[in-house]
Amino acid sequence: MNTTLKRFDRQFGVHVLNGLSIGILVALIPGALLGELAKALLPYFSPAQHIIDSTALAMRLLPMVIGVAVAMQFKATPIEATSIGLATVVGSGVANRTETAGYLFIGTGDVINAGLTAAVATALVIWLGSRFKTYTVLVIPTLIIVGAGGIGVLTYPFVTKITATIGQVITHFTVLQPVLMGIALAVTFSVLIVSPLSTVGIATAISLSGVAAGAANLGVCAAGFGLAIAGWQANSRGTSIAHFLGSPKIQMANFIRNPIMILPVMCSAAVLGGLAGVLGIQGTPFSAGFGMSGLIGPINALHLMAGGWTWINISLVFGLFIVLPVILCLLFHQLFRRFRPWTNHEQYRLDFD
Repeated sequence: MNTTLKRFDRQFGVHVLNGLSIGILVALIPGALLGELAKALLPYFSPAQHIIDSTALAMRLLPMVIGVAVAMQFKATPIEATSIGLATVVGSGVANRTETAGYLFIGTGDVINAGLTAAVATALVIWLGSRFKTYTVLVIPTLIIVGAGGIGVLTYPFVTKITATIGQVITHFTVLQPVLMGIALAVTFSVLIVSPLSTVGIATAISLSGVAAGAANLGVCAAGFGLAIAGWQANSRGTSIAHFLGSPKIQMANFIRNPIMILPVMCSAAVLGGLAGVLGIQGTPFSAGFGMSGLIGPINALHLMAGGWTWINISLVFGLFIVLPVILCLLFHQLFRRFRPWTNHEQYRLDFD
């Protein structure tokens, strides 16, 4: 295996996180961009069903994409990369065996365990090296899929408890006074969205709804616009836009290396979350973790507002989900750079070449 690493050091984890971010970006962005639009067009344009099916299937295959993306970070061969990808599917928990000996793919699997399985599989490939020579095609897929995938299956129940525990903590926020609840949830979700944890998974697990879901959604919006603006000078325009139309989670590797980079975003999220509590902006367990992705957050907020799609409500949602996050993010990033020079553009740089 022609790897970029000759030994295991801290760069190993960075490469795994970069692969994880790329996999999430590739598998989830099509649905984020086209999902809600296709659903709206479906009653009038039947081919939109193909868009819905294609993007949903891409989301289900997220673990496979993560595994391959991680393997490519280490310049794996096709045999090694696809073996790592398949092992990641096995360990992610996305596929559940049915009574008819088939498999039912539910959600996207546990992203943390998918990343862990991909890391174990990659480490195993590096350790094995080229010692099997001409027998590589027989041995590597078998050992990686069964061995690393099996380790992922064993760790899955324990890793999923992390999400459950965090969900239980977040549940306590929902009993606070609305403004305080909004601030706490928005700030929490603005951090969770750039972590390996699934904001959607947590929100649905604890049935986050109403103003609590609306505040969480605005926290994700703050992260999307905030990170896009912070890295605007360091990243391409397409990569920057992907932060809020896709997912801020593409900054996960940078965040884990330098957690302080999220402070301006947290300040923006606190203001937006407080406003959600004051104005009664609502959401659903499904929309809570999406932010601007696919316009899921704004659309659900409008559906749940008194009067529905009136011009006043549309203007309010447009201001809260787009205009205000941009203004707040520009303000807080400028303040942090001028008075507390802890952040700079390079900390937000992404390289997907």
